[in-house]
Amino acid sequence: MKNLKIYYIYHSCFVVETKNYLIVFDYFKKPLKNRDDDISLDEKILNTKKKVLIFSSHSHYDHFNKEIFSWKNKFRIIEYILSSDIIFNNELQSCHKICENEALDINGVKIKAYGSTDLGVSFLVEVDTLKIFHAGDLNWWYWKDDTPDEEKYMKEYYQKIIEQIRKNNNIDIAFFPVDPRLEEFYYLGGEYFAENVKPKLMIPMHFDENFYICKEFKEKIERFNVEVALIERTNYLLRVKTNI
Repeated sequence: MKNLKIYYIYHSCFVVETKNYLIVFDYFKKPLKNRDDDISLDEKILNTKKKVLIFSSHSHYDHFNKEIFSWKNKFRIIEYILSSDIIFNNELQSCHKICENEALDINGVKIKAYGSTDLGVSFLVEVDTLKIFHAGDLNWWYWKDDTPDEEKYMKEYYQKIIEQIRKNNNIDIAFFPVDPRLEEFYYLGGEYFAENVKPKLMIPMHFDENFYICKEFKEKIERFNVEVALIERTNYLLRVKTNI
């Protein structure tokens, strides 16, 4: 992990700093800094000299913010990788639309879009010898008021996508929803992912400021020998121990 830093910004937004790249996933909004030693997204983005990759998995307000386009003139090298449901100015250079099952190679960074059980796509990014997965809204959405047919459809749809991802079974880092709105079923999607895909490190997301759920999720899946990051606050540099 010598050349790797991971920052939790808010909700499903993370910044991953590798040897050569600064990668931003699903920017939504800028939370207030919690402590003087926190690093805000503006500070991290605007001060970097690395190549910048900006990902947005879909157009829901909590995963996409048009403000990302205001960053385009601040860097020598910046690329946007956006789900095809996001509407933007097609004349904007360095923007790449991507659909499910499509792949991109951007200056040696390999990107594959997998499906989602909601809107848009999920991403697998191969960069600086790392394989990083961001689920977007891919999850086993088990709602208590679903009908049996809806439950069956969601289960089969979700497991089909996971089977496609499982074939690429050397994922180092996986950002995955653990949404407390699902109540006692919050862990189903993540648990199934951990058991079948077996990433080295899973990082919970999509929980707003319900940080307690990270510890609960860690306890749920520790039997699969998958490390889980504990997130304590927004604008947070994650402290993880893993064999990445």
